[in-house]
Amino acid sequence: MPVMFDPDALRASLLPLASQQALSTQAKAYQRYYGLDLPGCKPLAQSTLGRFQAAGFELVSQVWWPRQPVATLFLLHGFYDHMGLYRHVIRWALERGFVVIACDLPGHGLSSGARASISDFGDYQAVLQGLFFEAQQLELPQPWHLCGQSTGGAIVLDHLLHQGTTSPAQGQAILLAPLVRPRAWAWSKFSYRLLRPFVKGIARRFSENTNDPTFMPFLQADPLQPMRLPTAWVGALVKWVKRIEAAPASARSPLIIQGEADMTVDWPYNLEVLKRKFDTPQVLMLPEARHHLANELPELRARYFEFLDARME
Repeated sequence: MPVMFDPDALRASLLPLASQQALSTQAKAYQRYYGLDLPGCKPLAQSTLGRFQAAGFELVSQVWWPRQPVATLFLLHGFYDHMGLYRHVIRWALERGFVVIACDLPGHGLSSGARASISDFGDYQAVLQGLFFEAQQLELPQPWHLCGQSTGGAIVLDHLLHQGTTSPAQGQAILLAPLVRPRAWAWSKFSYRLLRPFVKGIARRFSENTNDPTFMPFLQADPLQPMRLPTAWVGALVKWVKRIEAAPASARSPLIIQGEADMTVDWPYNLEVLKRKFDTPQVLMLPEARHHLANELPELRARYFEFLDARME
């Protein structure tokens, strides 16, 4: 296991992202711990770690540059996740010549906010707009592509439905196991209404969400993992699902990848919603894949990366 880093010391050392601060000793230890230094990745030229503000939060962000950049990929992680879990997607993007920019969402990873909580999903849209602004400041190359896993996919699809024609990101949009509503949604809403007056959260239950036997032990030892499910986040999700279901259709055509062994989201329902909302989305179904596609087995990742390679500029 790589040498542990100190999250508090790392946060305290960070300058604004636009300053392109050289990696500190703590930042290098953090990248090594999660494999974000991407050993053996020949296209990687440099990376930086910094902060920016959006929606009242102090957000920690990273950028990776390939040696010959041709485009930019905005990478948005899932619920309970953080940037540290996405090295496979980052490596794939760099090998295609994409600059990668990502941030830890509010309440996740190194960013500020009540752990894994949000009062309104609109805050996630403000974060995405903040990430666009940072990319403009850094003059990251066009076209700009979007990629979101689960809740990150929800952020992308919300953006496409409400700002798709005016978005600065007019490249491809990749949705990995996107969230519209979670599995057992009726029971989740009932439990939320029952518990809301009495508790602010319940203990998190870790579940096997990939076929990779090494991923769960890594998650359980991860110092940046939230350990509770806040009722506030569920309440925000209840309102957001209604917003998405009422949204007008979009002319955008996202690339959707979905595992049929996914026990986290209600993927049959979600796909029906997405097929109604978007203009002929292209869908790749992976029968064996579970929910956390960014950390699935190498052979499953290879199948969806091949699918994406054939459709990316």
